[in-house]
Amino acid sequence: MNTILKGIPNIKNLDADNFFLLAGPCAIEGEEMALRIAEKVVSISDKLKIPYIFKGSFKKANRSRIDSFTGIGDEKALKILRKVSETFNIPTVTDIHDVSDAERAAQYVDVLQIPAFLVRQTDLLVAAAKTGKVVNLKKGQFMSPGAMKHAVQKIKDAGSDRAWITDRGTMFGYQDMIVDFRGIPEMRAFAPTILDVTHSLQQPNQTAGVTGGRPEMIETIARAGIVNNVDGLFIETHFDPSNAKSDGANMLHLDNLENLLSNLVAIRKTINSL
Repeated sequence: MNTILKGIPNIKNLDADNFFLLAGPCAIEGEEMALRIAEKVVSISDKLKIPYIFKGSFKKANRSRIDSFTGIGDEKALKILRKVSETFNIPTVTDIHDVSDAERAAQYVDVLQIPAFLVRQTDLLVAAAKTGKVVNLKKGQFMSPGAMKHAVQKIKDAGSDRAWITDRGTMFGYQDMIVDFRGIPEMRAFAPTILDVTHSLQQPNQTAGVTGGRPEMIETIARAGIVNNVDGLFIETHFDPSNAKSDGANMLHLDNLENLLSNLVAIRKTINSL
């Protein structure tokens, strides 16, 4: 665990033989909501001895419709991410979309995330790697697990050995995602691998232009990931998903997070004892 999370400031619970967690809202909607969610997840992760990184997008670029929520302002959202980090003494992660985002976001957060639709964009990956931050590469919905070795290699060729892979499912049809758990050990051979539980349950390309989801399957997917030895879990959570400004249809209600993580920690302990 220390090797995977090396160099990330303020990461706690490293002595626990546990998966690590990236969790938070899909998008930063405001300071109060971000702090409220972070406080709750910090309390749970400390109780369960889970290394934790707060997740929040400072802007949303991949939207179905032009009138979809994209953010509260880049600088404002990035400053909120910094405040979350300073308030709770935890690291943060946000996704970037343009080459110019890399250096700017790196001044505020500890991990830069590459969205799945952009993971083949060489200039973006190189820019992220050159910041010296950990780069979390979302597997493209259109890519095989084996193809992710090339994305990881781009990070290495740019001079960094700080790449993670996050599986967020594969699209085999127009409106659904499937997680192929055979890909977990394959991708772990390239880099530490995380399972994005909530985005794996998205149902995109709805005729209304608003992405759907199946949040009732969150624990099913998360359990399977832990059994298959993922290094970390990515979970978007909100205290009011039905009124969240982005991806509410597949987010986990914050009230359900502790029970889910307790069950997953128990499963990981069992797996580790075998």
